[in-house]
Amino acid sequence: MRYRTLGGTGIEVSTYCLGAMMFGSVGNPDHEDCGRIVAEALEQGINVIDTADMYSSGESETIVGKALRGRRDDVVLATKVHFPMGEGPNRGGNSRRWITRAVEDSLRRLDTDWIDLYQVHRPDENTDIEETLGVLSDLVRAGKIRAFGCSTFPVEQIVESHHVAERRGLGRFRTEQPPYSLLARQIESAVLPVCQRYGMGVLVWSPLASGFLTGRYRKDRPVDLTSGRPAITPARFDPTLPANAAKYDAVEQLTALAEELGRSLPELALAFTTAHPAVTSTIIGPRTVGQLQGLLKAADLALDDATLDRVDAIVPPGANLYPPDGVWRPSAIADPARRRRPTHDRAAA
Repeated sequence: MRYRTLGGTGIEVSTYCLGAMMFGSVGNPDHEDCGRIVAEALEQGINVIDTADMYSSGESETIVGKALRGRRDDVVLATKVHFPMGEGPNRGGNSRRWITRAVEDSLRRLDTDWIDLYQVHRPDENTDIEETLGVLSDLVRAGKIRAFGCSTFPVEQIVESHHVAERRGLGRFRTEQPPYSLLARQIESAVLPVCQRYGMGVLVWSPLASGFLTGRYRKDRPVDLTSGRPAITPARFDPTLPANAAKYDAVEQLTALAEELGRSLPELALAFTTAHPAVTSTIIGPRTVGQLQGLLKAADLALDDATLDRVDAIVPPGANLYPPDGVWRPSAIADPARRRRPTHDRAAA
């Protein structure tokens, strides 16, 4: 396993990051089995683990904490804050009030005195970015976190955060965690170049496009829309829908390319993400030890320029054939009222 420097932090992290989203009730509820996944990942050279307070409502952090007992110093531990962690107001978001509380909860569940990388899981339109950067800077000074970053932030908010940090003398986001895969390449246009410009580390999520690049879903084959990811978002997987035609066509071509290389489609998918110069580490999120071992087979695959040129011909750079789930949408887009004048004021004359 190779190691790369995480932005300007000086922290060395493995090219693969173990994602713990599947630990707990939403994936694998067996704590001991999840512990075996962690142990196998560490044995294979992975030294960075990424979780979040909202994964299985905190259970993922608890599992990771138990799995790292006696090995905490060997691991770069990352978690995230933002999503609601209970009923009522002020139990989520990016405010000083909530982050101050949430970090203590994460430290307790993780059974640790410090977090190496504390990430803001999504933007918060109701909180000034200066407020968020201020509390995160204070947590670094207090020794509770070592560095902080953002996740799935639009490029304009990444840029704004750096400008605010410089003007106000605050710490800045050292990392970004965006979605990236063979089918979701939009971040190549601006997010990745901006991260390079600001010297930010990049940990990419969903390299298998929510399962679309596992080889399980193929053109002209029936898809079970009642279980797994297709049951959650059937419109994204239904091969009979015209909107999905381009995705399934791309998967067929990418599968053929992988077979020419003598590799599987997931191996090609993972190798693609690690080839980009802006990407520090690719997050893999296995549910079982077997899945982890299968994903690790891609670690020795280095794609040459000719292969990457063929990928570009199938899915052009910057294109999004499979918009990832859970990506933050600004209210200016999500709320029609924000982009429509009153009816009486719409005409030009």
